[in-house]
Amino acid sequence: MSRLPTVFISHGAPTLPIDPSMPSAEFASLAATLPRPRAILMLSAHWGTAQPVASTAERPETIHDFYGFPRALYELRYPAPGAPDLAKHAAALLGEQGIPAATTDHGLDHGAWVPLLLMFPDADVPVAQLSIQPRLDAAHHFRVGRALRDLRDDGVMIVGSGQITHNLRMADFSARPEDADPRVTEFTDWFEQRMAERDIDALLDYRARAPHATLMHPTDEHLLPVFSALGAAADDYRLGVQSLGTFQRALAMTNYVFVDD
Repeated sequence: MSRLPTVFISHGAPTLPIDPSMPSAEFASLAATLPRPRAILMLSAHWGTAQPVASTAERPETIHDFYGFPRALYELRYPAPGAPDLAKHAAALLGEQGIPAATTDHGLDHGAWVPLLLMFPDADVPVAQLSIQPRLDAAHHFRVGRALRDLRDDGVMIVGSGQITHNLRMADFSARPEDADPRVTEFTDWFEQRMAERDIDALLDYRARAPHATLMHPTDEHLLPVFSALGAAADDYRLGVQSLGTFQRALAMTNYVFVDD
């Protein structure tokens, strides 16, 4: 099997699977362009721990880690099998690179199961989830990706799930996509240009260099998974971009694929 690409998903609101105004079908379109993985290692913005923890659950629970949404959303399940051997292998690879890691049983939070439900609706691809470290920086998460890079040679797709821009205080849930704050585009254009140029140093220093970085990300957790996807990519990766628009004025729905060139 050829080496799989790595992916970063902007997973949007939990309502993505049931809201017809959102670009849910485009996630299936993205999956159709990707090689079918043997298994998925998912890093979601919604599972944060002090050090990396990999889930060894045989049948990961669908975690509804949100409140106040329509009942139909709480009835959704994503019964994908777990990948405990992958989780153990990932933790071991991290340890070999001096990154302490642990394992535990853990379900799939909405940052994991919502996009996977749309991308792989048959729930037949085994999934292991790996936590992020919200108190650690972009460089740490890049190192995590580097440590896991060889998994891609074994049919594993490494997927980061967060949001390329994420400031809920800016969000206006009555706004139309054309009402997007122009600063969103200024930030995403800068970030995408640096990714296309493979300017890793600039990306890791995005808080100091990117326009409106603190406004787009008051806290880092929704961007950190992209750095692990970058770290796991080839040095000479080619960037693929699926831009789905900006919703609620401030939340850019853009997905990125890092393909071996």
